[in-house]
Amino acid sequence: MPSQIDAFGERTGSAAVAPINGWVPDESKPCFGLPGVVAPTGYFDPLGFCQTGMALNEVKRYREAEVQHGRVAMLASVGYLAGEAISGPFGLTGPANDQLAQVPIPAFIILTAFIGSVETARALIGWEEPENKPGSRTLWTLRDSYYPGDLGFDPLGLKPTDPDGFANMQTRELQNGRLAMLGVAGMCSQELVNHKTVMATIEFYQQVYSGINPYEGINPYDVL
Repeated sequence: MPSQIDAFGERTGSAAVAPINGWVPDESKPCFGLPGVVAPTGYFDPLGFCQTGMALNEVKRYREAEVQHGRVAMLASVGYLAGEAISGPFGLTGPANDQLAQVPIPAFIILTAFIGSVETARALIGWEEPENKPGSRTLWTLRDSYYPGDLGFDPLGLKPTDPDGFANMQTRELQNGRLAMLGVAGMCSQELVNHKTVMATIEFYQQVYSGINPYEGINPYDVL
């Protein structure tokens, strides 16, 4: 039976799906057999984001979101440390959380336009064109031939050509992205609380755990 789009924008039917990067969706496996399961936790989904019975399109959308957020977080983790360690353009200084507000308006507009163009290109590659009719939800439907996160951008030629190699690299990317999302959330939260750079916070607690009063000789009104 050919696959169809139901009223909720999910693909139904049992039509065969061609392998994508060596992956063939398997309903009997968690996340339809997508890579990303590693020891010692194995398949770890305590909140049930990918419960049994979920539509393939929905699982692919979740994986797309995970991969893309992981990539952004990996860039952000480097940006936090590098942006605070060296003097950036436009004289940006201080905690990374505060640096975006220091960007000149023209540069901010260019940055916003660039991000918008990249996201538009990603949507054109991975998503089906929405049907222009009332009640249509094809806006949320990924292409059958699209592998979540595979935008065809590989300037260094790192993408393996064999299925096992691709699955292994995809798992490594996911694991590093997951760690980066946790790390960036921690750095962002820390700077929101104490308004110090990451390295300044590390130095502060090094003094604390060494028995040195980091506030010694500092006017308390300067701290506030």
